[in-house]
Amino acid sequence: MKLTTVLIAFTLLAVISISCSEQKEEISEKMEMKADKQMSEHSIGEAPTSDLVRLGTIDVESLDINKDGKIYECPMDWNVLNDTHGDCPVCGMEMKEYSLADIKANLDKYGYEYKK
Repeated sequence: MKLTTVLIAFTLLAVISISCSEQKEEISEKMEMKADKQMSEHSIGEAPTSDLVRLGTIDVESLDINKDGKIYECPMDWNVLNDTHGDCPVCGMEMKEYSLADIKANLDKYGYEYKK
């Protein structure tokens, strides 16, 4: 009787292990497909169309419409700038408020040109 119980338990564990493995693969495939879809929506080096994505030489002062010395910047996509709070159109992250000097330092650090 004990041997039968042990064999049944072992069989159940094997079935559960296989099932978990298959679910893990399925989740991994779905995540990979989602990432591929997001990548295919934009070519490498191409920003999504948005008036918040700044290209070329960025005039930081002109973006400070309310003249408070601060604007919002995406902490991941440093060339996404706006004078009002919001989410980045590229990655979806919440934009953070920075001083104009901090914005320029970030742009400089990450290789973006800005009007000096």
